Amino acid sequence: MNDFDYLKKGDVYLDVACQSLRPRPVIDAINQYYTEHNSCGERVKYKWGVETDERVEATREKILKFLKLSPRKYTASFTLNTTYGINLILSQLEPKHFNKIITSEIEHNSPFLSSIAFAKRTGLPREVIEREVDGSIDISNLDFTNAVVVVNCASNFDGRKLGNLKELTKAVHKAGGIIIIDAAQAMAHSSDVLKGVEVDAICFSAHKLYAPSLGVIVWRDDLAKKMTVGFIGGGMVDDVDKDKYILSAEGKEHRYSRFEAGLQAWGEIVGLGAALDWLNKLPKTAWRNLDNNSRELYEFLSSSDKVHLINKEPNPTMSFYVEGLDSHLLGSALSRENIMARTGYFCAHYYLDHVCGYPPLMRFSLGLHNKPEDIEKVKKAMSKII
Repeated sequence: MNDFDYLKKGDVYLDVACQSLRPRPVIDAINQYYTEHNSCGERVKYKWGVETDERVEATREKILKFLKLSPRKYTASFTLNTTYGINLILSQLEPKHFNKIITSEIEHNSPFLSSIAFAKRTGLPREVIEREVDGSIDISNLDFTNAVVVVNCASNFDGRKLGNLKELTKAVHKAGGIIIIDAAQAMAHSSDVLKGVEVDAICFSAHKLYAPSLGVIVWRDDLAKKMTVGFIGGGMVDDVDKDKYILSAEGKEHRYSRFEAGLQAWGEIVGLGAALDWLNKLPKTAWRNLDNNSRELYEFLSSSDKVHLINKEPNPTMSFYVEGLDSHLLGSALSRENIMARTGYFCAHYYLDHVCGYPPLMRFSLGLHNKPEDIEKVKKAMSKII
């Protein structure tokens, strides 16, 4: 794919689950912001600022359209990353509306740690529930009465999906609870699980979506009724007196400002808009190529008796360990072949280490930039090392 023509020949990048590479149109959009209309959004009246405002607003609209959510019900706000977004929501929820907080065993530390902090702050009980092998949640015996549910819809170590998200959401809402989704791993390659499902909040990181480093909260407007704004700053108020202020978010037009204290990363927001345009225009062959590469690598790893795969089926994200070989040493050996992949527990310590008892793992996470020859190089290097 020519949009990644800056990659050096022989370099194989397999760490998309951490952050994806950025295609040329995204890089060009960021450069255009800095060279043609570098300005503060929402604060200035000169023409550069007007253009920035238009591009930022367009990005908000593109996010909701991408997720198939109505702008009459939902708002897109910008933050730092997924972790920041989940913490920002949980730290401002009023505990009087809830009975408990629920998360699952296969979570990244983003929701897992923030749910611990929420339980400690509020004194409410916390439940850690199991996930099925396919990533779904058995809702038949769970009590969601006035619960805060915080779970991922795609795992960051094997890509398993929350396939029954729609049913889970209905059950949570019927019981008077709310559901917050960690979509960091889903937005780029598994957004089908999310689209059109009316959860209460979706948090994701743009840097896993072929966009710049940026966080996004997509939230249902009535969620604000269960929150007290406690993290506040410039850009969030219409007026300030000595001991009081008027929130801009009280008006429908600027409701996004509820989570946007201070100056935002305007260039990165513009870049996210370009990334969504790029993804929407990709030919089907690009997605078939990703599927074929994932299957090819999965089948290769499955064929070795020494390789213990965590995955039960092909996915762009796959984790494993090699019997008798330290994963960190394996990662270093692959690096000498210019193959870049992640080792360790991938911020999912509880499940991978304490529940499953795995040794540190190797993770290959593929992206739309990978070519078939990348997979051949990985297979050759792995065969030689093993």
